[in-house]
Amino acid sequence: MNCFAVSEKTLKQAAQIILNGGLVAFPTETVYGLGADVFNAKALAKVFDVKKRPYFDPLIIHIAALETLEKITDLSILNKETRLKLFLLAEKLWPGPLSIILPKNKKIPDLATAGLATAAIRFPDNDTAQKLISLSSGAIAAPSANPFGGLSPTKAQHVWDGLGEKVDMILDGGSTRIGLESTVIDITGECIKILRPGGTPKEEIEKLVGAVQDASIVAGDNAGSLVSPGQLKSHYAPRTPLSVLSREDIINQPAKAGYAFLFFDGFTRDVWLKSWNPSEAAIIKVLSEDGQSLEAAYRLFEILHELDNYNFSGIFAQLAPSQGLGEAINDRLSRAAC
Repeated sequence: MNCFAVSEKTLKQAAQIILNGGLVAFPTETVYGLGADVFNAKALAKVFDVKKRPYFDPLIIHIAALETLEKITDLSILNKETRLKLFLLAEKLWPGPLSIILPKNKKIPDLATAGLATAAIRFPDNDTAQKLISLSSGAIAAPSANPFGGLSPTKAQHVWDGLGEKVDMILDGGSTRIGLESTVIDITGECIKILRPGGTPKEEIEKLVGAVQDASIVAGDNAGSLVSPGQLKSHYAPRTPLSVLSREDIINQPAKAGYAFLFFDGFTRDVWLKSWNPSEAAIIKVLSEDGQSLEAAYRLFEILHELDNYNFSGIFAQLAPSQGLGEAINDRLSRAAC
């Protein structure tokens, strides 16, 4: 098994693999990424091949120093106001679960950006990720380290289960802290747009730069070039069929043999239990007993991975309240249910 605990030695080994054109799965604060040198087109092609990812779906570029922006972007294209907003967002929200669409530098192969003139850039808030990036080329392209369209990995074991020895090395940094992918915003247009909700809530962004537009499209599975990852209609999906229900609908959903129930909070679960009194064999999971969206986000993919290991006929999942990280949770559930 090519999975190793994080240490100074394994980080140096992993960085050398990246520099040699190989692939390394590594933890971030969001999910595990499948990393390749962003300046190496052959290495980028391996990422698409290993994941079975369509080439029209662009990758996110991870950095570990703001100075790297000069190597991978062309900020001269942005007007003064937009640059000021970028620097404010970077100062307050980086490192963190926020990816920003920016004009790309010509040094970045078109393969990384699906031929687009822009690239999604992120500064992860994870020591292992930052050290790996710094020890390698300074910029790593890294989608989630799982087969395309499947559940994102929040543990090294998830990476191994999905990709195994197709990855040259897996760095085991334990469970990820947030458990949902980054929020992706586009600041290159007349207004700032959220292309994918994620680990940075919309409210935090708006406190800094004012109102932002929700442009998280649901594209068909044969879409042309997308501006951001995670915009396909069907994505983040377990193998087990998943149905997404409102709080009222899941309370009114009777227990069924062979089905699992995933509640957002313990209170809703308890109301459902009183209504239906299911057998002790019923599989019931809760994202957060107290209804905390941060805990729910952290546990979402982990629980779906767990439920996917059983031979259930289906999973009934409750939507989260639609504010803060709840928007990102509901985005992942909705795409997983398609």
